[in-house]
Parts: sequence; structure tokens; C-alpha cells
Amino acid sequence: MNQPKILQPGQPCTFSQYFDLPFALEDILAEFNCTLQRSPIDLPRQPFPASIDPLLQQIHRNRKRIELANETARREALIAPILFEIIDLSDRSMYVEYTIAVNEHLRGTIDYYIASKNLIVIAAKQADLVRGFTQLAVELIALDQWTRSQTPILYGIVTTGEDWRFGIFRRQERLVQQDPKRYLVPEELTPLLEILLGIVS
Repeated sequence: MNQPKILQPGQPCTFSQYFDLPFALEDILAEFNCTLQRSPIDLPRQPFPASIDPLLQQIHRNRKRIELANETARREALIAPILFEIIDLSDRSMYVEYTIAVNEHLRGTIDYYIASKNLIVIAAKQADLVRGFTQLAVELIALDQWTRSQTPILYGIVTTGEDWRFGIFRRQERLVQQDPKRYLVPEELTPLLEILLGIVS
């Protein structure tokens, strides 16, 4: 017996609405003819060329002075400083609140997008990385159809600012891969920076 479709014609769905859907991630991905694999990802790394102390001090200051009670606060206090450090060191540009419209079920706004390296970063609503990853996976599928780049892998991150999780979309296999490892900030800031730099360099 065929499973009823989750997405119906004439019923648009934005990226942020996928966060609220009660369905399993595998079932949502099946709507786009994609599959899920939960396994470690061999992420690129590049040694961080500068001292992390100034960034670390900024993060500690922000955590001390700002109440991280919502997504906007976490984005401005924790996520943006890390990403700005990376694009400055790698001499890249970044879009903030980047809008994509592929079709009625693949449309919405990406929090941060480094187009030259096909990396997207989203702030997890309600600090929920599980449902946040569902939103990230759909954004990666949309980016696959949106970008003109021929790179075989698209990178994504879902984060609370203190907790970072990576995912990739293997375009040819139509496979979303979720890395089980979570990188904690500030405790694991150095390896996180090395991976981010490896991706964008």
C-alpha cells in the first residue's frame, strides 16, 4: 500500500514550516526522492592561522552580557561572530537572510549562505537540533536545484550557537548524510573553526 503524500499540490511549505512538521525526517526526504544516512562525515580541515583568543573572549563576553533566550540573540551573539571570523580569514562573502524559491515546497530564507563554497548555516529554532536538521536537509535539497555550481557535495550546519551539527547533501546519490558528532562552543571552538575553514577554503 502506498503511503499518503505529506506534501500536497497547492499547499505551499516554507523552510521554517518543515521544522514544525510531525513526520519522520526519512519520510519528508522521500517526498523529494532523497534518502538519509546517519554516519560520521569526513569533513575537511585546515589549521586555524590565528589565535582564537580574541574570538573566544568575544563569545564569553556575549554569553555573559546577553540573555540567549531566543534564536535572534543566539545568532547575533554566538553564530555570527564565528562565521564573520571565518569569511574574513578566507576572504569570502556571505549572504544573510538569503531567499530561495525553487517551487511551492522548496522556498524560504536561509539564515547564512556562503555561496562560493555552497555552505549554509541555520539557527535552530527553540534550540532544537533534531527538528532543525529536518529544516536544514530540505534547504540543502532546495540549494541543489538553485545553485549553478557543479560541486558534488553541499554542506550544511544547524546550530544553537553553542551546539553545532554538520550535514551534507551528496547530489548524485540524492543522499542527506547527518554527522552524529556535535561540536560544543566554546569547549570545541578550535576544531569547529578548523572544519569551517576547511570547507570554505
